[in-house]
Amino acid sequence: MIEKIRDILKAGEFINVEFKECKRELPKNVYETVCAFLNRIGGELLLGVKDNGTVVGIDPEYIGKIRNDFVTSLNNINKFSPTVYLTIDEIEIDGKKILYIYIPESSQVHRCSGKIYDRNEDGDFNITDNTTLVANLYLRKQTGFTENTVYPYVTMSEFRQDLISYARKIATVARQDHPWANMTDEELIKSAGLFKKDWQTGKEGFTLAAILLLAKDDVILSAVPHHRTDAVLRKIDTDRYDDRDLVRTNLIESYKRLVAFAEKHLPDPFYLEGDQRISIRSMVMREVIANSLIHREYMNHFPAKFIIERDRLYIENSNKPHGYGVISIQDSRPFPKNPAISAFFREIKFCEELGSGFRKVARYGKAFFGIDPVIEEKDIFKFEAKYGKDLYSLMNVDEKTTEQVTEQVTEQVTEQVTEQVTEQVTEQVTERDKRVSKILEYCREPRSSSEIMNYLDLSHREHFRAEILKPLLDSGMLELTVPDKPNSPNQKYITNKK
Repeated sequence: MIEKIRDILKAGEFINVEFKECKRELPKNVYETVCAFLNRIGGELLLGVKDNGTVVGIDPEYIGKIRNDFVTSLNNINKFSPTVYLTIDEIEIDGKKILYIYIPESSQVHRCSGKIYDRNEDGDFNITDNTTLVANLYLRKQTGFTENTVYPYVTMSEFRQDLISYARKIATVARQDHPWANMTDEELIKSAGLFKKDWQTGKEGFTLAAILLLAKDDVILSAVPHHRTDAVLRKIDTDRYDDRDLVRTNLIESYKRLVAFAEKHLPDPFYLEGDQRISIRSMVMREVIANSLIHREYMNHFPAKFIIERDRLYIENSNKPHGYGVISIQDSRPFPKNPAISAFFREIKFCEELGSGFRKVARYGKAFFGIDPVIEEKDIFKFEAKYGKDLYSLMNVDEKTTEQVTEQVTEQVTEQVTEQVTEQVTEQVTERDKRVSKILEYCREPRSSSEIMNYLDLSHREHFRAEILKPLLDSGMLELTVPDKPNSPNQKYITNKK
């Protein structure tokens, strides 16, 4: 990454590269640049760099605040519409810290403070009042992403209220002040960028993305009758199948069913990250499945496949390629094929920020499969993972073998595991004690949950609330500043002086 940044600095600013000097606070025009990149071809933004490419760095004490302010503003619908999630990487160049932000091209037209910005070689410019340029921008977005196809005769009665309620619930649990909390069903769909105007016909309506995510099955199959994912297990009957699930429903339930199919038929090897056991099967398969749904070309009739065999797993689906050939998981640049669907999945926590799927597959893929997976991007997108010997053994072990192995290994492993677990638990308890002391010291003054997470350098909100914040509240070590309204957007937490 550092060499890549040096190359960018050497090449200088361009239509898809922007430098911003940023010592202790964000420059006011940074959001205009983000908006322009999203509306044009995407780009790369470096904070802590002068216009001429000189690295001046960001004051280390202010990096956390700058990151938090940036993310908060991009998720404030009054500041940025539609809202957007972006990855922020902290990089050190010649002893100075800068922030690198990759901004993909969006399928939607974005506004910053109510204004539309576009990008040219000279920088960002406001095109809000230029009707010709605005119309051309909408037309380019409309024709470039088939998820934006408008269906003017689809009404709210064609959508499933239970799915909308589910999406609202998940989004507001993850973020208490989420704007969806107080929106009607129709306002929620529109705020997610799933209602558009077709600038070729002048008609307005819900988009294909809205239908795929939230509509009733008969509406989905009327719009895209070929829509399906064929999930198949072939271990014993390799000519046909041992188990099968033909998934032809909305993308929310499609995701759940495919994850359940993977968890039913794939083992979950023991894996420790630090002092905690995590499910690498979930880490890998949830990201792979989410990406197979998010980045699919739904106007193509190619039937999507999710196949689990004795010695490999592979996924195939139709694709609008952004390059051809084998993709390097470690070095690939994320490119959204269906940004509206992707953004909706992030709101309901089916995936995280853009590119997180590749990073998790790169991080855990080899640990799970035993061999690095291969990802190939052509007109048909293919993910293939052959099993290493450990996963292969787990996939093909029968009941008799299981009984024999259990008897032989139990005695041998018990002593080893006891020693390992004792050491791990001791380290875990010590680390937790340090973290509790750190939080209680920090919360002598009232702090919000976001402030505490930033202080601890944590990003997973659900884990923080369930595993850290709730135990401290239950034990009485922390108190609510607004005790009669636990979910208040003004809620903060303070150390119990007693």
